Amino acid sequence: MTVEEPLAVEYSGARDIQGPLLVVSGVKGVGWDELASVRLPSGESRRALVLEVHDDLAVVQVLQGTSGIDPGDVGIAFEGRPLEIPVGPGWLGRVWNGMGEPLDGGPPMIGDTMRPVAGAPINPSVREVPRDPILTGVSVIDALTTLVRGQKLPLFSSAGLPHLDLASQIAAQANVGGEPFKVVVATLGLTHADAAAIRRALEARSAAGDLALFLDTADDPVVQRILTPRVALTVAEHLAFDLGQHVLVVLADMTSYCEALREVSSARGEVPGRRAYPGYLYSDLASIYERCGRIRGLPGSLTQVPVLTMPAGDITHPVPDLTGYITEGQVVLSAELHGEGIYPPVDVLGSLSRLMRQGAGEGRTRSDHLALSAQLVAALSRARQVRDLADLIGVAALTDTDRSYLAFADSFNADLESQRVDESRTFDETLDRGWTVASKLPARELTMVPASDIAAHYIAAGDSKPAPGDGGE
Repeated sequence: MTVEEPLAVEYSGARDIQGPLLVVSGVKGVGWDELASVRLPSGESRRALVLEVHDDLAVVQVLQGTSGIDPGDVGIAFEGRPLEIPVGPGWLGRVWNGMGEPLDGGPPMIGDTMRPVAGAPINPSVREVPRDPILTGVSVIDALTTLVRGQKLPLFSSAGLPHLDLASQIAAQANVGGEPFKVVVATLGLTHADAAAIRRALEARSAAGDLALFLDTADDPVVQRILTPRVALTVAEHLAFDLGQHVLVVLADMTSYCEALREVSSARGEVPGRRAYPGYLYSDLASIYERCGRIRGLPGSLTQVPVLTMPAGDITHPVPDLTGYITEGQVVLSAELHGEGIYPPVDVLGSLSRLMRQGAGEGRTRSDHLALSAQLVAALSRARQVRDLADLIGVAALTDTDRSYLAFADSFNADLESQRVDESRTFDETLDRGWTVASKLPARELTMVPASDIAAHYIAAGDSKPAPGDGGE
């Protein structure tokens, strides 16, 4: 049976142009989020979406922008259906622009099944609690802020920090222990240099057919930026919930997305909210973030790692503030650690994975994982207090125990947190490094770790650590 396409209804001329928006009058039967085509006298056609309908007026956002459009000499055809894309594994191993058009010289995507890009959050009644880890190969994340399948865990950063390097490293290295695993990456408003760097970093994973890359750059139309994460998530949802894959979606940079949303809201004349962002910013972000998770009875999962830059490093800015309300933790990057040459510069005490206990521990990572993680975080907090005290009274006036906490902090930065941008560590290697760091403290200070774990893993002064694969503890 052939599904008939709805008939397009065309109107001549627009009443007004406001930024990327056309105001069309005299319309009938037009619905919100309906796809439209804007036809210019030259024969060029631009895609558009209906943002608002009131009486006989329709506000239409032109995806390729309104440059060169004469409102009195244009045709607008409403197609009676939402914006849809074909879905299927054909997206993988390819590079696309933010609207799903090929950038790698290959053919356009063709599929038997079409899906609207607007999507919908997962119904809470069919959600399963996210379980089981995604191992990123980045020690400080795997050990202390473990990413769980079905979780949304954002990276909070500031301008000048290597958040794109870290996001690319996670996308390139992440795995779920041999099960089918795919990655979808969408860039939002990046420079061409940054987009090219991400493309190079992910080249191997893309060549293996495990990655779909959507590139929206700063010179692309602002309206496209609003649709890019939805296009990427539509592709990922099909892979996860229809094909049973575990899928990781990386969105960078969500601050650029929110600024695009603010620009369109201003063009529509909407009453601004906090810092001129639209009052519906929270619900709009939720419509993206809540499209991930696990669905009861289905084998796949969809995990999100949104990346956002905090203007002036302000974590109370509306974008990180509202993101924090929706997501299940955050990984915060530190300008101070970056200045010390540490990569990745993760502020462990400011970071949190709220679902870590669901995806870590016996049978999932390692039996000593959760206790060791808690001990490392507690010791880092104590080391920070000791560092402040040392600045006041000098290191020579500290007790031997206090000085061991300073040695612990230095070892943590050098032996556990610091690693190369192209270095992927196994989970056993990460936890073994964690025990090396913890062993800088007297055994009596490890109050959060069971005695059996201390006996098995603690490296006393003068002992040598066995190399991986030696058969020793």
